[in-house]
Amino acid sequence: MNITDFLDYLHKTRGWQLDADYYSQIETWRQWWKGNVPGVHTRAAEYADGTKKRTIASLRMPKRVCEDWANLLLNDRTTFQITDAATARYLLGDDEQQVGGLLRDLHFWTNANALVEKAFWSGTGAFVLSVENMTVVNGKAVPSPDVQLRLDYDPAPCILPLRVERGVVTEAAFVSECLMDGKPAIYLQTHTGNEKKRTIRNEWFRVTDSMSGTPVFSPVEKPPEGTVESVTVEGSPPWFALFSPGAVKNIDGGSGLGMSVFAEALEEAQGVDLAFDNYREDIRLGHKKIFYSADICRKVVDDKGMEHSIPPDDDVVSQFVHLPGKESSLDQSSEYHEYNPDLRVEQNHRAVQDMLNLFSFKCGLGCHRYDFENGKVTTATEYNGSRQDLVAGANKNQIPIEGALIAIIRAILWAAKDLQKATVVPDTPISVNWDDSYITDAETRMTQMRDDALSGLLPRYKYLSARYGISEEDARRLAQEAKDENRQPELTFGGGA
Repeated sequence: MNITDFLDYLHKTRGWQLDADYYSQIETWRQWWKGNVPGVHTRAAEYADGTKKRTIASLRMPKRVCEDWANLLLNDRTTFQITDAATARYLLGDDEQQVGGLLRDLHFWTNANALVEKAFWSGTGAFVLSVENMTVVNGKAVPSPDVQLRLDYDPAPCILPLRVERGVVTEAAFVSECLMDGKPAIYLQTHTGNEKKRTIRNEWFRVTDSMSGTPVFSPVEKPPEGTVESVTVEGSPPWFALFSPGAVKNIDGGSGLGMSVFAEALEEAQGVDLAFDNYREDIRLGHKKIFYSADICRKVVDDKGMEHSIPPDDDVVSQFVHLPGKESSLDQSSEYHEYNPDLRVEQNHRAVQDMLNLFSFKCGLGCHRYDFENGKVTTATEYNGSRQDLVAGANKNQIPIEGALIAIIRAILWAAKDLQKATVVPDTPISVNWDDSYITDAETRMTQMRDDALSGLLPRYKYLSARYGISEEDARRLAQEAKDENRQPELTFGGGA
């Protein structure tokens, strides 16, 4: 989807003035993420039959960096700490691994991990709440247990900030491609209002091509069956939550949107691909070459009368018993020459490694995140040189993600209570337990917590909560049950005093 064309349409029909140039910058980041940037990953060369273009090989490191950040920040060891037990069961289920409840139905952890990757290449990610099977009367939602909650996970090209206050997006629209009757269409969902009253509006637009090739957008007058044009809710938190990489944006424009995690490392990314392409080309061109004199080539004349020289490269024909000379004399120079090119393995390896180190450093992962030694990749858990850079970057990037996670969970809990009539507490204390195994081994940390609990330096319920991923309320109950079971009855001897 070319978002700039749709933005032009919205500017003309609604008077919006969103920064289309910034979305062009986002498109450049997307091309780097895919590993194919026009003008960067092609090279022109002159040949006898004209100029030809050759594709430059790419390691696609921008995508790998985004994947690694997503896996470090939001993975299967990330958990929520929710104080209210009933609310925790509604969201997370009864399993200590937190793979049940509503979040399982929403495929939350898989999609959230993917959203972090998308946010880190595009600069911004959004959790967007929507509701299905909802009855609307006079524009207002009617509570029902049949209501179903849904989440969308949108990258920056789909996010249109409409109101930004002190750097926080308070109103926004979200764009996505869809099909209607088998034809391309655009779905636009607009969130406006404040904490007193919020309105969510749904619109669809058909997409056709004009004679010039420019897409033409036309509103769909009647919404699809089972959907409503708009709904208004009162006293609700925002139904969306945005986050970006932790680095402060130094690019003008794009109010409310963030910056790609590799935005400051595009030259280094190009250096990685140039070094890798050079390595690859040396290998491709490094096979044995034999240069023949035309005197020993077989002559063939084509149907146009042009003479061609065919070298004796057949395995049998190429086995000469006597080396031919120009005048049948062994004292003359040979009529063929064997050449074995130097692959320059060490130089190419060093060039690729140096560029990887620079790129990794510029993306906040430390200098040696991607270190190749003896053909093996050394990851963050196996090196010590730049771990502090990684830790500092992870701590910084966790802050906006944690805010977005808690914000969308509170929106879900509000909808669950007010629209589903579920027994939950929307304002219960919520925190995120991050996986820090890239700093210290998880089992080592648990062992230390256990020792602290046994020595009285840490409440036992705190250890149980962290160890099994349960709420503090459930942990307190387990600790008390264990204490009661371990209490020994007092032993007496004889018949009394």
